[in-house]
Parts: sequence; structure tokens; C-alpha cells
Amino acid sequence: MAGRVVIAEDEAIVRLDLREILEEEGYEVVGETGRGDEAVALVQAHRPDLVILDIKMPGMDGLAAARAINAERRSAVLILTAFSQRDLIEQARDAGALAYLVKPFQKEELLPAIEVALGRYAEMQALEAENLALSDDKRGLEDRLETRRWVDRAKGRLMDDHAMTESAAFGFIQQTAMNRRSTMRQVAEEIVEGTLVVPGS
Repeated sequence: MAGRVVIAEDEAIVRLDLREILEEEGYEVVGETGRGDEAVALVQAHRPDLVILDIKMPGMDGLAAARAINAERRSAVLILTAFSQRDLIEQARDAGALAYLVKPFQKEELLPAIEVALGRYAEMQALEAENLALSDDKRGLEDRLETRRWVDRAKGRLMDDHAMTESAAFGFIQQTAMNRRSTMRQVAEEIVEGTLVVPGS
């Protein structure tokens, strides 16, 4: 089942293109706007699975809107930009964007970017849930970031050594942790250190 999406893009023609592509692929567009501040309000009202944000918008730019949305962990964020400068991409990542796309884009580029954003958001939710289960408040931000780093490194190892997709690699880490009643971080550390035998290796 495809997800629910909010589109925030100040060019009406681009908004229309996005809506058409998304609806063709089975996504439900629950809100659209040309302003960043309205995008934040739409996300709060509709709680979509994904919000697509242009960087340059009136009211509030896409980076500020991404930070506001990410602070409440409400939706996966995909950033659209006409600029591919590395500093803007890094700013988008730091603001909580899970994927980005440079305009003009093709449908063949948009759909994989959406899948990456939704997949990474699901990973974040799973890691957050694991951290909450381990301890309500003892585990600080630094600990969560360290867990994320180990999981990202382990995914990279599985993708390189076993030709897994990013989502399959995360699924393997998550399932192994569940089967062994351990944490994803422990499994990730073993994968990186080479002490965990991966089936088919």
C-alpha cells in the first residue's frame, strides 16, 4: 500500500507534475502548498508518511520546514532543490531530510528517492522503538547516534559483501536482533567486526 504525501513546492507546474506521478503510483496526496510554513501545518494536520519540500519557498524555506517536521518525527522528508551544491545537500541532511532530488527530475528518479526516504524513516522509527524499549530516559542522544552509525556501517558491509539492497540489509539486521533477542546495535557491531556469519557468505 503506497503512502500519504504532502507536497510543498512554490512552482505550481512542478506541484502538478508531482501530484500526477504520485497518484499514478498509488500514493494519496493529502495536502499541497507553495509555502514552507503551511507545509509544517499540513504535516501536523494530516500526519502523512512523506513530505516533499522544495528548498526555496516563501513563509519558511524547505530547510527550516524540514527541521520543524523532523523535530516532531512526524514524517519522512524528501528535499527538492534546483541546486546540487554539496553544502546545501549537507544542510538538507542535517535538517532531517532522508533523501533529496535535484530539479528538473524524471519519474524514474523520483520514485527511488521516495523509496529511500520512506525506508530510512522506517529504520529510524525501528531504532527509536528499540532505544525506548531498552530504557526510557537513560539512553541519551549520543547513544542513539552511535547506534545509528553502527547500523549504517553494517548496512554498507552487507550491501558491499552480499549484494543486498539498503532495505534488505536493514531487515536482516532487525530480524537477526529479534531472533537472538539482542539489540540491532549488537548485531551491527558483529557484522562490521566480521564475527557474525551471514547466510550465503
